[in-house]
Amino acid sequence: MKLFIPKETVDGETRVAMTPGSTRKLVSLGVEVIVESGLGAKAGYADKDYSEAGASIASDSVSVSRESDFVARVNKPDGGEVGKLAKGCLHISFLDPFNEKELIEQLAGAGISAASLEMIPRTTLAQKMDALSSQANLAGYQAVILAAERFDRILPMMMTPAGTISPAKFFIIGVGVAGLQAIATAKRLGARVEAFDTRPVVEEQVKSLGAKFVKVDLGETGQTDQGYAKELTPEQMEKQREAMAKACAMADVVITTAKLFGRPAPRIVTKEILDQMSAGSIVVDLAAETGGNVEGVQVNDEVVTKNGVRIIGHASLEGMVPRHASQMLAANVTAFIEHFWDKKSKALNLDLEDEIMQGCLITHDGAVIHERFQDKD
Repeated sequence: MKLFIPKETVDGETRVAMTPGSTRKLVSLGVEVIVESGLGAKAGYADKDYSEAGASIASDSVSVSRESDFVARVNKPDGGEVGKLAKGCLHISFLDPFNEKELIEQLAGAGISAASLEMIPRTTLAQKMDALSSQANLAGYQAVILAAERFDRILPMMMTPAGTISPAKFFIIGVGVAGLQAIATAKRLGARVEAFDTRPVVEEQVKSLGAKFVKVDLGETGQTDQGYAKELTPEQMEKQREAMAKACAMADVVITTAKLFGRPAPRIVTKEILDQMSAGSIVVDLAAETGGNVEGVQVNDEVVTKNGVRIIGHASLEGMVPRHASQMLAANVTAFIEHFWDKKSKALNLDLEDEIMQGCLITHDGAVIHERFQDKD
């Protein structure tokens, strides 16, 4: 069976869905891997690296797409690309299914089986395929590195003959995968770290990393069966903002990671909170692409408030470290393919009864089969 990896068409995308290391693994299974020429240039992988791993290099992506049994990429295809896929092929990528109704219907109409990496269940069995977590991990790390680069002071405490330098104070809002990595990275660099999450269950994890957990009595909160924080009521959001104001005012660096899967990001840091922060403070918003946790944030830009607070929003912090982001994403895609690969027939088995496939397969056999995205009208 032929697996094709086309070049990404989204402006600014540096990651790729397949690396030479993962290519070698799939080739050993019997997969015929074909990559578009120049695929890994932005991530530091040359065509010859893929050739040496056993892949074929294609210059004509259109003809290869029409002959491939499955296609893997980082981002969702645009409308024009759907028509270039072979009917019945499996397309694997981040699909943004909650916001792409028209694209999903187009994929179904073209007879494409579309698997969304975002929808892979967060279970023990699917852990190796969890692309959201692997990329969030790197985003949390890079958020701290970016803040440290822009900060006009050092992060650790230093005792010198010239005097003692106090450690920088970090405040992390949202203790999911990205938040935990941000805490760990800031601590490694010597900062003093506090963190908050609406889920009290994460307090122990925060403390295990050497950070302080900021407690706010929000009443009944919790998490979904996928491990995401549940959406707060307006009253809970107001209580949270009041507590955030004090913690943010004392922080040198604030990193917000609060995302609600399939919905706009909650607004946590308001103008009133920003007004209480000191000049030179840094705010990094990991949810900028979905509306932002911070008032005034701009995607892929830096905004400086009147009182000198620098707000940084970036659509893909993980894309700033494309070598490792691609390595991890390719491992996720490879694990997904391996799980459904029949070694005897050397073919991909789309087992519709499998829990993982049921969770992430959006379209199949000419229809939208995932119940969350079916038109109920």
